[in-house]
Amino acid sequence: MSKTFSTIGILAVVAFILLSNALFMVDQTQYAIVLQFGEPVDVKDEPGLHAKIPFIQNVIYLDNRLMEYDVATTIIYTRDKKNMVVDAYVRWRIEDPLLFYKRFKSDNSFSIIEEAKRRLADVIIGELKSELGLHIMSDVISQNRSSIMESVTSGSNAKLLAENESSGLKVQDVRIKRADLPPENQQSVYERMQAERNQQATKYRSEGKMQGEKIRADADRQKAELLAEANRKSEEIRGQADAEAAAVYAEAYSQDAEFYAFLRSLETYQNAFQDGSTFVMSPEDVDFLRYLGRSDARR
Repeated sequence: MSKTFSTIGILAVVAFILLSNALFMVDQTQYAIVLQFGEPVDVKDEPGLHAKIPFIQNVIYLDNRLMEYDVATTIIYTRDKKNMVVDAYVRWRIEDPLLFYKRFKSDNSFSIIEEAKRRLADVIIGELKSELGLHIMSDVISQNRSSIMESVTSGSNAKLLAENESSGLKVQDVRIKRADLPPENQQSVYERMQAERNQQATKYRSEGKMQGEKIRADADRQKAELLAEANRKSEEIRGQADAEAAAVYAEAYSQDAEFYAFLRSLETYQNAFQDGSTFVMSPEDVDFLRYLGRSDARR
């Protein structure tokens, strides 16, 4: 009886070992490559439980998600002979796990990924140097950078496909995190940029001053014209008023010359005889007082 239980126990252990070596789980974020004596024989990309031949076949896993890799900082020369320190990163994914494994085959999946990153970095740096070498520094640090990065991405994919055997990976995006001048060149470039901006500011100030003088001169001219026109109109109005007043005076004088002379004399007396006024008159000026004290005055 004990022998039977021992046999059953041994068979159960063997079955468990065989079953554990025959089944494997694939996560939804993974590719599973089934290897037989080191050669790939199948690829499982559906998540779930799968079977393999125990002890003869083994499985390695690769990530099927979008991965990110920081490319080593490198110095790149632009078209205008400026050297820039560029720090970039790349987003990539494995599109064909079988081709990827064959291209970067190694003893374990970790080394496969590292080998792929090394090759990817070489391609990206080469494309960055080629593409940025066609542009001036201001294009690299301006809004044109987006189109430049698109060219780097497409160029990198083209180079990976042009190799003897496809890499099985795809570059999704390449971006520059930092593009700066080497420390030894920064100060001289900043000083030159400052001088250029000062020169441009001086130009704008002189143009503004010239424009301001033109505006002020035009305003002064318009002011002089308006004042001259106003003076001319005022003189015309004043002349018309004086003429009308003279006509009224003449008409009144013609109706009763003596009464008109009397009124004018009264106005003159009112203006002349103020408090504390002193007059020195000659005999010829007696006629000035002809309406004062006359008993025969008509009015």
